Amino acid sequence: MKSLLIAASAFALAATGAVAEGVTEADLANDAMTTGDVLTNGMGRHLQRFSPLDTLNKDNVKNLVPAWAFSLGGEKQRGQETQPLIHDGIMYITGSYSRVYAIDVKTGEEIWQYDARLPEGILPCCDVINRGGAIYGDSFYFGTLDARIVALDLKTGKVKWRKKIADYKAGYSYTAAPLIVNGLVITGNSGGEFGIVGEVQARDAETGEMVWTRPVIEGHMGTLNGEESTMTGTLNASWPGDMWKTGGGATWLGGSYDADTDTLVFGTGNPAPWNSHLRGAGSGNDGSGDNLYAASRLGIDPATGEIKWHFQSTPREGWDYDGVNEVVAFTDRNGNKRYATADRNGFFYVLNREDGKFVDAMPFVTQITWASGIDENGRPIFNEDNRPGNPADAADGKKGEVVFSAPGFLGGKNWMPMAHNPDTGLFYVPANEWGMDIWNEPVTYKKGAAYLGSGFTIKPLYEDYIGAIRAIDPTTMEQKWEVKNNAPLWGGVMTTAGGLVFYGTPEGYFKALDADTGEELWKFQTGSGIVGQPVTWEMDGEQYVSVVSGWGGAVPLWGGEVAKKVNYLNQGGSVWTFKLPKQLASN
Repeated sequence: MKSLLIAASAFALAATGAVAEGVTEADLANDAMTTGDVLTNGMGRHLQRFSPLDTLNKDNVKNLVPAWAFSLGGEKQRGQETQPLIHDGIMYITGSYSRVYAIDVKTGEEIWQYDARLPEGILPCCDVINRGGAIYGDSFYFGTLDARIVALDLKTGKVKWRKKIADYKAGYSYTAAPLIVNGLVITGNSGGEFGIVGEVQARDAETGEMVWTRPVIEGHMGTLNGEESTMTGTLNASWPGDMWKTGGGATWLGGSYDADTDTLVFGTGNPAPWNSHLRGAGSGNDGSGDNLYAASRLGIDPATGEIKWHFQSTPREGWDYDGVNEVVAFTDRNGNKRYATADRNGFFYVLNREDGKFVDAMPFVTQITWASGIDENGRPIFNEDNRPGNPADAADGKKGEVVFSAPGFLGGKNWMPMAHNPDTGLFYVPANEWGMDIWNEPVTYKKGAAYLGSGFTIKPLYEDYIGAIRAIDPTTMEQKWEVKNNAPLWGGVMTTAGGLVFYGTPEGYFKALDADTGEELWKFQTGSGIVGQPVTWEMDGEQYVSVVSGWGGAVPLWGGEVAKKVNYLNQGGSVWTFKLPKQLASN
């Protein structure tokens, strides 16, 4: 109880804004509505990725022109999945190999650059990417591939503090943008393919000292102010034997913050290993093999790290359907406060914001083989014949029955964030249509080694397209329109009060669509595939839009037959910034 009181007092002090100079808690809380900067990943901590700017609209977007471009330079290309932040005339971006750049937003000139000194032997699963940083006070925060969180001085790029999240030699890394809430820097971890244990950590933004930790796999103990707090879940309630000790559930995409309920919402990755039969999840539907809290969304108290509620999108998970995809707080057209999330398993979910309870679900991809639907409690109705077979049933005990499952393990939607437009009431979801041959194999845990127990080959489902932007009405649970794309989509989406939807393609095009109809209104070729996250802001009376271009990510590494289909795409590494000139705004 003493620890709880201490943490609550520190949290309340931080909430006054007294701890930080420069960017304050109030600034972060209002980020979604202020138009001269972009201070948070998601353009607001609810992650709606909506801008109230309407200078740029359906009629004049055709006049959008390049203002400047900036090259990340060197031979360190690979995937560039970051989202720019803009503050006080400076753009901050992260790049592959744990780099940070500060750029003058008027001229595109570099102010400073920071390159993390990465050790030999890092083990990132899905390219050497970074998805962005955070700003608070006079500091810029970001995670590194050797599983550290770093605070840099906003003006100089010099290191203020650098703290270890976990042991990179055990397979841990970190690539998500940190989340700042009331003076706490909140991070997850990466490494779900190495038998790590997913966790959420909160640190004092000024010092980097740990305030609380919350492991997400049952049986593990949380901490508060350096002391053990409470156990996550109930030991062995849904995990057999000691499997929970290396149970996965990586919190690798970070989280959102719902100010209305004062709740952090983090998703958790696949349970480890992938072979569900080893985890007691291969048969039975009584909850004993659910492997909590993997493949779930967790509501967490930001002051103490205690779990408020959970929703498990894929219990008994056996296809690598991580539950990490972003949870977006919104209000539906009937005035109900809801969460929405589009899961890798192919279903789009709506949850209640007070307690995380299931409200509704619908498929957002055309083929889902592993489940026939979602029941009234939000639990999948499993197609048991579509679960990869148990190797123990094979004659040689080495390879279980192969099944073809859809979506493929890269998901109906992977990390790439969707956007919500309160004016249209729609979500704009970057989806992919692919399946996979998947089978199980025997595996034992070894520190720092892949811990899958499965083999797989990704395959496209259709000849004419893989990716698609789909507009979904979360009130009626209907798809309103779609725009197909030949290659898989792997970048984020943004929408604006000007009635526009922005996104990029692996083929290199940055595009603007009509938010009501999906009609393409504008496009620009950036020279490399776009897997980044666009933003918009205004400066000197003109509206700007920026996106980072640079092909890479998981698809070229894990994409199987799909990777072969897109192997012609060029790598790169550039920030493209566009503006609508004042004289063309009325055209």
